[in-house]
Amino acid sequence: MVAPNVKAETVALMDRRAAVEAEMDAIIAALSAPGGLGITGGLVDAEGFPRSDIDIPAVLAQRRKLAELQNDHKDITNKIEKNLEVLHSTKLSRNDQSIPASSGTPASLHSGLSQNDPMEEDAVTALPFAIIDELTDGSPAALDGLQLWDEIVKFGNVEAGDRLQERLVSEALSNEDSQVSLVIIRQGSSMNLIVTPRKWHGRGLLGCHFRIL
Repeated sequence: MVAPNVKAETVALMDRRAAVEAEMDAIIAALSAPGGLGITGGLVDAEGFPRSDIDIPAVLAQRRKLAELQNDHKDITNKIEKNLEVLHSTKLSRNDQSIPASSGTPASLHSGLSQNDPMEEDAVTALPFAIIDELTDGSPAALDGLQLWDEIVKFGNVEAGDRLQERLVSEALSNEDSQVSLVIIRQGSSMNLIVTPRKWHGRGLLGCHFRIL
């Protein structure tokens, strides 16, 4: 059977992605420490000379490593998504085959009664369409519990489909000062969160950026 192998590989990929995320968080924290340059701060002074107050080779090495990890994270995420599609297709095929030809019971009822592996259920139903690749400290999103690299499975009424960026913005604007339910994946685990889009001292109503996958 293909599904068990794909399932095991997907779990391993999720563990690997969680490790990559932890390493990225550590680098970002080091670069963003008090007195640090952050991810994009300049390496030269106002006169165009290399800054003497920082370890430029170390900063360049950290930024280079972060870029490599971000590429690895993207590749791993793409592999996970492909595996989830395979698992989803396998589940649908198995459900179709389990329905007797003479049965008058709707397919939805049969699928609801199927006894599938819980891990497979989690995997095939959690199909993220976006990931948080920027998050501002003290923003509504951060205060409400979202974290960098959280993957978005559902944001209010927005799930996978077309015009996702436009729909995300519309969903946030239409729910200003109202609670919005989210389903996310964090380090391989599915979670439910509530966020409230609202005005604050920064940009937007949430203070984070969703990168569409």
